[in-house]
Amino acid sequence: MEFANKEIFTYHADLCRTLANAKRLMILAMLGIREMSVGEMAEAIGVPLANISQHLSKLKSQGIVKDKKVAQNVFYSLSDPRMLTACNLIRSVLIDRMKSRGLVAQEIDAENVVTDV
Repeated sequence: MEFANKEIFTYHADLCRTLANAKRLMILAMLGIREMSVGEMAEAIGVPLANISQHLSKLKSQGIVKDKKVAQNVFYSLSDPRMLTACNLIRSVLIDRMKSRGLVAQEIDAENVVTDV
C-alpha cells in the first residue's frame, strides 16, 4: 500500500501526542459545551490556573482551541467542532469495551460523551 502524502501521518501523530493527556481531554469536553475562561476551567477541573494555562497553550499551538480576550478575561473555545466529534467517537469505543468487561455502570454514557456542538 502506498500513501501519496505521508506527512499527514506525522501531523496526526503530533496531534495525538497533544491529546494524550486526561486534563486536556477534559478541557475539550468542557469547551464542547460552551466557551469558558481559564478560571472557570481551573475551578471545574480542580487544578491551578497556571496548570490550565499550560494545557491551553499546547492545545492552542496545535490549533485545537482558539481564544478571545474580553476586558481582563480570556475565553477559549474549540477551533473546529469536529475535534469534539472525534474525541466522542474514541470515548464511545472505550466505554463499549469497558462495558463488555463489566467495568462500567450504565450512567457513564450520559456523563462522558458530550453532545456535538
